[in-house]
Amino acid sequence: MDRIEGTLAGFHDIKKALRDAAEYFSLAEEEGAEDSEAAILTKGALEDARAEIERQELRVMLGGEYDRLGAIVSVHPGAGGMEAQDWAEMLLRMYMRWAERHGFKTELADLQPGEGAGIKSATFTVEGDFAYGYLKAEVGIHRLVRISPYDSNARRHTSFASVFVFPAIDDKVEVVINPADLRIDTFRASGAGGQHVNKTDSAVRFTHLPTGIVVTCQNERSQHKNRAMAMKILRARLFELEERKKREELEKFAKEKKEIAWGSQIRSYVLQPYQMVKDHRTGVENGNTGAVLDGALDPFIEAFLMGVRKGDAQAEPA
Repeated sequence: MDRIEGTLAGFHDIKKALRDAAEYFSLAEEEGAEDSEAAILTKGALEDARAEIERQELRVMLGGEYDRLGAIVSVHPGAGGMEAQDWAEMLLRMYMRWAERHGFKTELADLQPGEGAGIKSATFTVEGDFAYGYLKAEVGIHRLVRISPYDSNARRHTSFASVFVFPAIDDKVEVVINPADLRIDTFRASGAGGQHVNKTDSAVRFTHLPTGIVVTCQNERSQHKNRAMAMKILRARLFELEERKKREELEKFAKEKKEIAWGSQIRSYVLQPYQMVKDHRTGVENGNTGAVLDGALDPFIEAFLMGVRKGDAQAEPA
């Protein structure tokens, strides 16, 4: 119901902006000056209408069955030691800042500090409408090119990190987990934390034996809370695994494959010798690398979502 009401409110906003534009345009014609106040107001009303139309169009792109749900995001560095680990931490901060910009609530479920710098892995949840719908555009390999701060010879390095995104499914979605299929280990949390975190076996590791999926949670002081978060993430990963199997079966009958490959390089972030962030799927570029790494990801995400819709339409059999 909230989604329908939001869509209707958007259409009313468009209608109002267009009505205002028509009234301002009539006044501008009477005044006969292109730089009159009425002409300026006309342009502003048309820009408002266009912006709302684009927002509504994007919402149509977010029409997937699970797009409205929250998201579970994991970031992992590729090979390359401290350089890659530092890049993974930069990505973690970028997504946290993006979520903050959108008013989403984030919670860190697991953080494995790197050796010397950066992180070995991180998993966090994002709560908010359409968080998964937006963030699914970020799945894949992210490439960084820069002069390494860890290289005494100031040489340029290329680093890679992978991003995985799963829908934070609710209790309405049934995912059956047999307790006999789980191996549960408890251990002391590592890295920064309070005395209680580091001196008790509060961290938990779930291993799902049939699939080999491993989930670790150690950010909470309470083992009970860590268990609950680990189960939430495991349910999401098992659900995504089954959905992926279904998609792969369906793709056998499709003319083209449109799903992002897990090993693909989706975006490059070049900091030296020039500054540019380029999405290789859509061609969208931004020379303000600082803003992008501070969470300004919307142009990349929106272009991907719009492009996927168009590509799917072209790939449909006649």
